Amino acid sequence: MNTFFLEVLAPFRLDLTVWTLRRRPDNAVDRWDGQTYRRVMPLPSGVVDVAVKQVGPPETPSVQVVLEGQRVCTPVKAEVSSALHRLLGLTVDLGPFYRFTARQRLLRGMAERFSGMKPPRYASVFEGVINAIACQQLTLTVGIRLLNRLATACGVAGSNGDAMAHAFPRPEDLAEVSPLLLRELGFSRQKGRAIIELAQSIAEGVLDLEALETLPDAAALDRLQHLRGVGRWTAEYVLLRGLGRVHVFPGDDVGARNNLRKWLGLTEPLDYEGVARTLRRWQRFGGLIYFHLLLGRLAEAGYLQADCLPLSDSARAVLSRE
Repeated sequence: MNTFFLEVLAPFRLDLTVWTLRRRPDNAVDRWDGQTYRRVMPLPSGVVDVAVKQVGPPETPSVQVVLEGQRVCTPVKAEVSSALHRLLGLTVDLGPFYRFTARQRLLRGMAERFSGMKPPRYASVFEGVINAIACQQLTLTVGIRLLNRLATACGVAGSNGDAMAHAFPRPEDLAEVSPLLLRELGFSRQKGRAIIELAQSIAEGVLDLEALETLPDAAALDRLQHLRGVGRWTAEYVLLRGLGRVHVFPGDDVGARNNLRKWLGLTEPLDYEGVARTLRRWQRFGGLIYFHLLLGRLAEAGYLQADCLPLSDSARAVLSRE
């Protein structure tokens, strides 16, 4: 038997959650075919090709997990389950967010439209930092392509014969990589140096990024910004996507600022302080707003299937008044 099931805290939409994680249709690490989420996972017990499908509607969901080409045993099941809970936020309780947005005219329609999206997290804080470094001063589309090349060149290959399936590189995969290779993949010298230095520090046991989990925001931001190549935007991005701090809206994210400005109908551009002022009344849910705005942009770009975006009557009424 190579299949098991995981319970999920309702409401849940695998499609919306996966799109929030992958961000672009050509993401080669977090793969999605409209029904199944796939990822190669290099775990302590070995490399596993994982396929995930939603079973049941958003109100009574569970997920079916298939280990392709491998039987389920207790250690592997525990490792895969832990990884999926982190990646897909399976047991994150969004009740407080939905109760709050129900009383907020602006937020209610957005929250109802994408109800069931769980806030995803990268499989490790290291993966979050590398994602952020790759996307610095580039469009997200270009950043994702850089990450695809990095995974193909340096990540562990899957075991099911799919030549395109590679895991996101681990620190040990990047610690000994040559700067020239990273340059050939499209990374600048500065980004390549930051990536290799970070990977070496973790592989050698000098740095433990997962320990940031125990720190408050200010301390975690400070630790992150002492790393080469990590500034305020990267640090806040890692707090949200790597550490699951769903109150953090990365205020230096130009795309997110534009999404926020467009959603609110503002005519003037927003700077970092302007984002903070604008979100002050919704501060505890800043990261969730960030994710919902991202889904809105993905929907506008046609990446989401039209039939996966139902609007309730109350949501339509709110949007019609905006």
